[in-house]
Amino acid sequence: MTETDQRLSLDTAAARTLATTTKTPPQTREISPRWLLRVLPWVDVAAGVYRVNRRLTYAVGGGRVGFVTTGTRFRVVPPSLAELPLLRGLAGDPALDELAGRFEQREYAQGETIVRAGRPADELLLIAYGKAAKVGTGPYGDPVALGTLAGGEHTGSEGGPWGFTLEAATACTVLALPWSELRALADRSPAVSAQLARHRISQARPQNKWGEDEIAVAAGHRGEAALPGTFADYDPGPREYELSVSQTVLRVHTRVADLFNQPMDQTEEQLRLTVEAVRESQEHQLVNNRDFGLLHNADPGQRIHTRTGPPGPDDLDELLCRRKKSRYFLAHPRAIAAFHRECTAAGLYPGSTELEGVRLTVWRGVPILPCDKIPISPAGTTSILVMRTGEEDQGVVGLRPSSVPDEREPGLSVRCTGIDARAVASYLVSAYYSAAVLVPDALGVLENVEVAR
Repeated sequence: MTETDQRLSLDTAAARTLATTTKTPPQTREISPRWLLRVLPWVDVAAGVYRVNRRLTYAVGGGRVGFVTTGTRFRVVPPSLAELPLLRGLAGDPALDELAGRFEQREYAQGETIVRAGRPADELLLIAYGKAAKVGTGPYGDPVALGTLAGGEHTGSEGGPWGFTLEAATACTVLALPWSELRALADRSPAVSAQLARHRISQARPQNKWGEDEIAVAAGHRGEAALPGTFADYDPGPREYELSVSQTVLRVHTRVADLFNQPMDQTEEQLRLTVEAVRESQEHQLVNNRDFGLLHNADPGQRIHTRTGPPGPDDLDELLCRRKKSRYFLAHPRAIAAFHRECTAAGLYPGSTELEGVRLTVWRGVPILPCDKIPISPAGTTSILVMRTGEEDQGVVGLRPSSVPDEREPGLSVRCTGIDARAVASYLVSAYYSAAVLVPDALGVLENVEVAR
């Protein structure tokens, strides 16, 4: 050993054997901002069930038809034909199997005309694949955009001419059914004939523009005119939301809890991380659950498609104009980045606001909240939601129990279930929740948003 290698003092490696390190609590990448849980107004549900009463509405279908594919051939899923206005209520009827086999498949290249305005509307059309643009004529003869149809949507009403031109915005696969085929089926099937008659009767009933049973009101009269008698009829089968649950059992060995509990409480740290995971599961379910999740509970009339693929200012404006008092957008961070790119390309600069100490993008005064629970498809498409919130505004509300035993946080309980023969203590962690859309226009979805372009 040379003289320069001789130590003159205690080195740090040896000193650490007597030192106390400064520790952080356990860190995790799973924790997200969970904006949806933070901004939803929560309603306390005392009995585990929340019933949404509405005025009587003459529902006429409007959902989406499903398809199965074999190679390049598309075939309608027969029960899904009950989503069509004329066939609502026939789910499971054997006649739908026969009808599904009578659709003719047609292929259109981008830009081709599918139907032309003024021609006889003698067919029912289903968009099996791609997007089609409805184009009308403005008061000065210029073309105007009337909307977009995409996979599973339909168009065509029996009788009269087409009121618009339908063009293939992308390569499209369309299934067509002549109305004569449906009339022939009605002649052979009493169930189909009865359903068509019920549809005609419901369409003839007085109703407002939202399909609700009309409340007759006289206005502009003078003198002693006879006033109409009326009443507000209620939906005889209101929807009920049962609280869902996210649960897990946390196991902690008593030896760890007893001997290795300083300077941090091992049980509390285990519970903290477990509760975070349960809350993440809760937000995921509120977005994606097929029963009550927001993505699956938007009314078909409140689902729109992007004009060109990426989310542009026009698309978000279309979302906003379909409802009043929009409070929040909810979008995947990659969708927000795509929106910023479109704004930059158009020379626009969205505003910003501070919400709970965080700087967020704002469009037309409505904050855009990031939510990584909204899925992105393998093709690089996602959805953007917009919602009105609160019971007073007939919006979207979160549901949770008014109280639960061993409650740790609102709607979440931690219950010790005992210690087994291996000296392992178990804790049941449960979060109870759901979400309700009080009226259809409280929630809107922009679909097929491209984020990978």
